[in-house]
Amino acid sequence: MTKSLKNLWGRFLFQDRGIVPTKRLLFIFLIVTIILIVGTASEISWKLILFVNGFVLSASLLDLFFSPKKKQISLKRIFPDEMERGIPYYVSIEVNNMSPYPIHFRLTDGVPQTFSRSFPLHGKAINDSITHAMYETRATTRGKYEINKLYLRYSSFLGLWEKQITFESQMSVKVIPDLSETKNYLENAQAFLLYEGIKIRKQQSGIGDFAKIRNYVVGDDPRKINWRQTAKLHEVMTNEYEPEHGKYITILIDCGRMMGAELKKGNRLEKSIESALTVAAAALKKGDYVSVLAFSKEVKVFVPPAKGMAHMQTILQAIYNINVDAVESNYAAVFQYLGMIQKKRSLLLLFSDVRTFLHEESALIYLKRIRQKHLFLMIGIEDETLLKRVKDIPTNVQDTMVKSMAQQQMLNKKKEKAKWEKLGLQMIEAREEKLAVAAVSHYIDIMNRNLL
Repeated sequence: MTKSLKNLWGRFLFQDRGIVPTKRLLFIFLIVTIILIVGTASEISWKLILFVNGFVLSASLLDLFFSPKKKQISLKRIFPDEMERGIPYYVSIEVNNMSPYPIHFRLTDGVPQTFSRSFPLHGKAINDSITHAMYETRATTRGKYEINKLYLRYSSFLGLWEKQITFESQMSVKVIPDLSETKNYLENAQAFLLYEGIKIRKQQSGIGDFAKIRNYVVGDDPRKINWRQTAKLHEVMTNEYEPEHGKYITILIDCGRMMGAELKKGNRLEKSIESALTVAAAALKKGDYVSVLAFSKEVKVFVPPAKGMAHMQTILQAIYNINVDAVESNYAAVFQYLGMIQKKRSLLLLFSDVRTFLHEESALIYLKRIRQKHLFLMIGIEDETLLKRVKDIPTNVQDTMVKSMAQQQMLNKKKEKAKWEKLGLQMIEAREEKLAVAAVSHYIDIMNRNLL
């Protein structure tokens, strides 16, 4: 296809500029054609046929004089700078009609194909006024996207011809992970953890940071009574302690091939990122230092440790665009790298695939060294297909073989997990919808027990 034909075809596909006939004009020509065909029985001359067609076409062109010029129409897109993955957002487009003629328009926004779309938008813009066209969209894939163009077709009162304009409206949109669980935790931390039965509690012993002095209640440790304040206020007062702040939390996110396995919503990497951000928010809220490391064959992103909720934005902007790599994860290289940069004792929280990790014998050597200084916890997502096969009731020989193989895999995994846990390397698995809850609950439990 030549360049000129491509440009012509592009105009009919809502691109570039041009003038196109409407269905109304085509319908008029159809009626005229039928009349002329019927008139051929009366031996109408070809000159009359050409004259009628030319007259109809010339008359229709008068409609263009009652439509706005292209310079009299402008568009402005109001789009959020950041969008959470899978969350619907409303986008507004201002249609500014600066002409004395009202128009009927059709509008298409040049959003990427990974965004849900319901185009074209239909509307009417009154003369000398601004009209707002709204549409709903949601992004299914994280990343940074460029949105450059807006496509508009508008017609005048008679609606015989449509003028087509392409507007340049350049902007960048960041699609970040779904932060619903993180927001739920920050709004009500205890309600978020009730599903696991774990309470955000203070230390029962006198160790930890002093929090405040409060009234003594039944069940408090009598050894923590503050006798000076009791004598001063003539009321029994007690000291309250909370877990020490300023601990170091290192979150490791696996971006290897196995993390691309699809789940009910997204894949393993998506759920791991969302859960990692929730744990980071919990740790930063409690005053701990948080660092994040994303890796596959090599280290992809490293965010140095810092504290304060402002650090949450630093983490989010660093990892929002990481994707699954079509390679096996190199755990040994990552743990070796971690041993060089993380000098202070910290909680290593690894989000990965447990079954894949259990077969990495090379990683065990480095983990034994790391375990001497750091506390290790690995969190993975349960394989629902494997669990379903184990629970199935076989009805034939084939189902029996499938169930026995699933049971064998489950036993092998439990055996390997037990071997690693004897070395102090704890591993847990959770359902995909409970991954964030399990991660935060175990973090809170470790802090409450003062294991770090």
